[in-house]
Amino acid sequence: MLKKIFIGVLALSISTAALQSEEKARGRVVYADVTGDLMHAGHISFFQKARAEGDYLIIGVLADEDVESYKRTPILSLKERVAVIKACKYVDEVIEAPPLRTTEEWLKKHNIDIVVHGDDMDEELLVDQYGVPMKMGIFKTVSYYKGISTTEIIQRIADRCVKKDQQYAAK
Repeated sequence: MLKKIFIGVLALSISTAALQSEEKARGRVVYADVTGDLMHAGHISFFQKARAEGDYLIIGVLADEDVESYKRTPILSLKERVAVIKACKYVDEVIEAPPLRTTEEWLKKHNIDIVVHGDDMDEELLVDQYGVPMKMGIFKTVSYYKGISTTEIIQRIADRCVKKDQQYAAK
């Protein structure tokens, strides 16, 4: 019986030491959540800026229902968005469908040192979604990439479809 207890304690100690070693190896952990729809240069720029705030970047890809609560329905499915973001060299880890409003417990569970978001969100929505990390003093905004957005890409596609339809109608 004592032998089993000793082996169990030894295994737990080794597991705990391995986890602590892994956490130290990750260094300063940065977290950002995104919709990540129709991946473009603005997303890459954001990931670069977020990654520059630490050593290990975790990106949370928000669920469709959460995104729909404050903006349009994503074009790509959650699985498609996750797959594309996982392929980005600046991203170390992806969390699928994290909570829209992070809690202190959730941040601690993932050993997050800093939460980053673009400076493109209005103050009320920012406080609503990032109030906890703001109160904890671990929230930072980075400059929004000007010149391209998913909404703009969708508009370009729509405009080009209309123009093409008008060209066909004129023939």
